[in-house]
Amino acid sequence: MEFLRAFIQRHIKAAWRRRWLGVAAAWAICLAGWVLVALLPNQYEARAELYVDTNAILTPLLSGIAVNTSPAGQLDMLQRTLLSRPNIQTLISKTEQDLYVTGPGARDQLIRRLQQNIMLGQQGADLFTIAYRNTDPKLAQRVVQTLLSIFIERATGTNHRQMENARRFLEHQLASYQQQLRAVQAQETAFRAKYMGMFVPGAVGVNEALVKLHTEIASIQSALQDRSLEVQALKKELAGTQRMLVSEDLLPGGGGGPIAQAEARLQMMKLQYTDDYPGVIALEKQIAAMKRDAARAAAKLRVGKAGKPAPGTRSVPNPVYDQIKVKIVLVEGEIKSLRQKLAMARRGIIQLTHLQTQEPNLVTDYDSMNRNAAVLRKDYDELLDRLQSANIAEAADTQANKVQIQVIDPPVLPRLPVAPNRLLLVSGVLLAGLAAAVVVPLLLAQLDRSFFGVEDLRQLGLPVLGGISMLGSRTIRQSLRIYLPVGAALSVLLVMYGGLVIRILRSTTVF
Repeated sequence: MEFLRAFIQRHIKAAWRRRWLGVAAAWAICLAGWVLVALLPNQYEARAELYVDTNAILTPLLSGIAVNTSPAGQLDMLQRTLLSRPNIQTLISKTEQDLYVTGPGARDQLIRRLQQNIMLGQQGADLFTIAYRNTDPKLAQRVVQTLLSIFIERATGTNHRQMENARRFLEHQLASYQQQLRAVQAQETAFRAKYMGMFVPGAVGVNEALVKLHTEIASIQSALQDRSLEVQALKKELAGTQRMLVSEDLLPGGGGGPIAQAEARLQMMKLQYTDDYPGVIALEKQIAAMKRDAARAAAKLRVGKAGKPAPGTRSVPNPVYDQIKVKIVLVEGEIKSLRQKLAMARRGIIQLTHLQTQEPNLVTDYDSMNRNAAVLRKDYDELLDRLQSANIAEAADTQANKVQIQVIDPPVLPRLPVAPNRLLLVSGVLLAGLAAAVVVPLLLAQLDRSFFGVEDLRQLGLPVLGGISMLGSRTIRQSLRIYLPVGAALSVLLVMYGGLVIRILRSTTVF
């Protein structure tokens, strides 16, 4: 412990002997550092914040109807490519920085410097920031404003151009498919006209045409059977229906008397009451009984002697009989038409079967032509659907503002610099000077080869008889004369530092 104390005292004494070198080093470092801090140029920062709304309401509504352009993915890609070389070159041109570029090398350095100094940030999914620092506040503002304009232009215009290119491509392909479809349809028309309609329209291939004809024959045969049974039933009904009816003028209810009057009353009552009204029901029953009585009386007087009508009666055609005959004629006409269709279908089967066996190449050509037409129609319909989806998506981007960009904080001309932090720098310079005031004497003390005591002499291996210590002690005046100049020199540095701090704070150049 004694050795350590002696070692420390020795080095302190050695450093104290070189105290003015330490003070000089502190002054040199502080003065040089503070001058350099004062010469550092101010850095001004321009900043812009914008909010991007990808319209989360419209996108689900257009799902499955329009092409999904994925605005969020496009904005992410746009943010990543905003500082690409083409965009930076556009920025240089619009901010007139190319006027100070003297060659390709200087342009490359300017591009790299801008890419490094421009700061892009994102807060959340929809809030973006653009910031740039420069010694010229006007240039900083122009750079941020130009980048903001490029961002908005790319975000709103890139997708529109892509949609426009896609729409033009689809329209060109649709026109090409229309020409091919017209050519194939002309071939089909000529083919069918040449072979007199032997091929079934709408059938893709001969085999499908044969299947359709067999199905049609089965349907026709079923319809023929139904119509034949219907004719038989109608003829049987016609045989049991009288062709002529006897109309009597003198019979009860005849001549339009009681029955006609009762029916007139019934019509009047129905105008006032519903069919479920008891008076209406009773009158309907009464009219039905009167008609039955009149019919029985007419049956007795229908035919007199020698087949002649009885006196007071006359014969009229039965309308029911005529209706049944008309219906029989119509059904028989349908049967005739069905038989003609059946015959045509059977002839078509015979012709197609003959074509399959005798002219296979013709059948192959027909099948190939139909397949090509079907493929073309399918592709044409798909392209038409895609074109419609593209039109809807383009309308959503241009008319419905699918991507909305709102500038929350536009770039303004900065008035106060944000860098350098002069308060921090002058404080660091002061600490470095004070540290030099201590470290420099200590380092120089390591090079001192003088002897500080008897023990240092004995380490040489020579006999030492003794040493003479300092007699007496220093007075207060002597001590002040030794310590006061050093303290005053360092105090002046502290006073200068305080003045710099006050000036910095008053100028409010650091936040």
